[in-house]
Amino acid sequence: MTLTKHVKSCPIDSVVKLINKKWVIQIIRDLFYGKSRFHEFKEDKPDLSNKVLSNCLKDMEQNGLIHRIADKCDKKNVKYMLTEKGKSLNKVLYEIAMVSVDGETYSDKIKNDVKTSFRETLL
Repeated sequence: MTLTKHVKSCPIDSVVKLINKKWVIQIIRDLFYGKSRFHEFKEDKPDLSNKVLSNCLKDMEQNGLIHRIADKCDKKNVKYMLTEKGKSLNKVLYEIAMVSVDGETYSDKIKNDVKTSFRETLL
């Protein structure tokens, strides 16, 4: 039995299309860690241009991963929040992080600290 007989496209392919654009995973991670404003997403990403970030946020909003919330009095005061769809990526991000941490040569203390941080934030 093949998957294509039952669904139009592979569910994994569908998710990969949502998150494969450069910076999407990092922005989603940042949102889980409490960042919500344009300038905050750029803080630790010197290679991320304003134009690329703007396009990325628009794509994420169109794909239903985030909500854009603009202040009614000040249209430049914008926050971004994860939608339920975006929040549902928490376990995926956690598992990606664990694969990386387990594969690195960090000390056990650092591994445990990183795992705890991700567990507390993402699970």
